Amino acid sequence: MKPKAFVGQVIETLEKWNREACLYADNLVDPLGSSAVLCLLSECVKGKGPETELCFVFNKRSKLVRQAGDLCFPGGGIDHRFDSLVARLLGLPFFPLGRWPYWKQWKAQRRKESDLLALLLTTGLRECFEEMRLNPFRTQFLGPMPPQSLQSFQRFLYPMLVWIRHQKRFYPNREVEKVVAIPLNDLLKPEKYVRFRMRFESYVNGEESIQDFPGFFHEDEEGHEVLWGVTYRIVMTILEILFNFVPPDMEDLQVVEGMRDDNYLNSPSRRK
Repeated sequence: MKPKAFVGQVIETLEKWNREACLYADNLVDPLGSSAVLCLLSECVKGKGPETELCFVFNKRSKLVRQAGDLCFPGGGIDHRFDSLVARLLGLPFFPLGRWPYWKQWKAQRRKESDLLALLLTTGLRECFEEMRLNPFRTQFLGPMPPQSLQSFQRFLYPMLVWIRHQKRFYPNREVEKVVAIPLNDLLKPEKYVRFRMRFESYVNGEESIQDFPGFFHEDEEGHEVLWGVTYRIVMTILEILFNFVPPDMEDLQVVEGMRDDNYLNSPSRRK
């Protein structure tokens, strides 16, 4: 399917799915404890040839931030002063929400949710610019996704699906080790999924705990990565909504091992 047709189909499918859903219920949205991420889709070069393919674009966290080494979608917490101001402009013509075909309908029928949507999308776009110099004017908003609970940090994560238009190069900041593109077709292959066995080592008492997570194994000329955790859950939600795809049962999958220590959930300023 050509990118233009794919984008149009995604917009319609997401809006149909969201039509009866209340994404931003009062008991979920806490502007001081909420984060927004942009789930980035793009047309990427296939191998070393001229052909292209549809891809998800991720950031790999650097050692300067917590959860170092994980793949994630760019995003972060709300800057109330800046984001609230810019959110008022986002629905104007030629801006991402203004170009979204369902924005006027949301404003008329879902006023409170539309205001929160504008605020969260503004946060995501700002964070994407800061983390990887994504040009907000080269994005196309495709629709909001269901929120995800971050149990480790007691907050909610609000994903939004975005298409990157005509931007092939990114310039990661200090928080990002590198940008990783994973082909959409690969994510639809059951044989690419693994059981990710994490070993959590504690420096305090020297003990080690082991836990298995569902994951996706990606390999390219630069090495391999494992997609897991909340980012994995977001991607699986997208694939289920758009393609009715459900990953294979984790218990039947090949085991891939990883290691994390006490510093994993701490910011650098809290590390000893």
